[in-house]
Amino acid sequence: MKKKIVSILCVAAMVGTMLAGCGNSASDSSDDSSDKASSESEEVSDQEAADKVAALIDAIYVQERTDETDTQCEEAKKAWDALTDAQKELVEGEEADPDYFGRDTGDASADDPLNGDDIGENELLVVSFGTSFNESRATDIGAIEKALQEAYPDWSVRRAFTAQIIINHVQARDEEKIDNMDQALQRAVDNGVKNLVVQPTHLMYGAEYDEMKESVDSYADKFESVKIAAPLLGEVGADATVINADKEAVAKALTAEAVAKAGFDSLDASAEAGTAFVFLGHGTSHTAKVTYSQMQTEMETLGYKNVFIGTVEGEPEETACEEVIAKVKEAGYTKVILRPLMVVAGDHANNDMAGDDEDSWKSMFEASGDFESVEAQVEGLGRIADVQAIYVAHTAAVINE
Repeated sequence: MKKKIVSILCVAAMVGTMLAGCGNSASDSSDDSSDKASSESEEVSDQEAADKVAALIDAIYVQERTDETDTQCEEAKKAWDALTDAQKELVEGEEADPDYFGRDTGDASADDPLNGDDIGENELLVVSFGTSFNESRATDIGAIEKALQEAYPDWSVRRAFTAQIIINHVQARDEEKIDNMDQALQRAVDNGVKNLVVQPTHLMYGAEYDEMKESVDSYADKFESVKIAAPLLGEVGADATVINADKEAVAKALTAEAVAKAGFDSLDASAEAGTAFVFLGHGTSHTAKVTYSQMQTEMETLGYKNVFIGTVEGEPEETACEEVIAKVKEAGYTKVILRPLMVVAGDHANNDMAGDDEDSWKSMFEASGDFESVEAQVEGLGRIADVQAIYVAHTAAVINE
């Protein structure tokens, strides 16, 4: 009987232990669910915070300035700074991404926005599309502005950008305020400027030039005289065979700079080493797109057999990446050096030309498998002294007329 009682007690104890275990298991399961829910809640919170910043970036990624722009730029940066590093990586919007605020493009303090008052009677307004790449803005656009100020000390050099998207980016990220066309022109009016000369840094008489001219024309009656100088490559011309002195000068200056940067004594030496140079412009659907074909004609006229012209937009068609790759391969060159045919080495030069994405020119040349090496020189035309001299000459042509 005693043995039976002991057995019953042992069974009871075992059942109790099992029930206790079940209870603990249920408790553990509940804890796990709670932890999981908490984790999911944190993820949702992280994404919500990132989405808020993305929406704020998208709101200032626009080509129109409003009365709310200054506040919106400030709010976007403040919200970004409040994110954790992990949350910043989640920022993704229609235009927004972590690079908007997070990418290091150089020291903004090295750039002068040239938006001061006390202009005087004579203003030289230098108009650029603009770039959010700080180092390139100072080195390329800034170099042209400085060259013009040095050449014309009796004129006050001021800056305007035509891309409000870029103006907003720089203001939000770096607190640097750059005038758009209306702001710059109104500043000139408010300062009592009598004689206004506008020097565009644009490559050609394209869409950006047309829009700039419309803005200037709308203020023309506010000044005693208004003159607009020619863009870098001068008159467009009727077809691919029409070449002017400006295109020849730029072709020579750009090629010489690229060859020296690559470490060759001459262009012929680079050709003998199997190296081709591809100069990449933006491209346009504007009738001025023939300018790129003219630049290719100019290279051939100069005997630059290993120099090819391409465009990001692939307009004109013969400047598309696939077309240029085929030309370089057919010519027998096994090494490629990419360099922008752009005044400033900004987003297109850094990303569309030299970026790591599969659709960049560098990546597509590499993916073709036809070349031993593909390198990129990320430097704009604006930093070349001979190019600056062309702008100075164009300004002189209207000041002295």
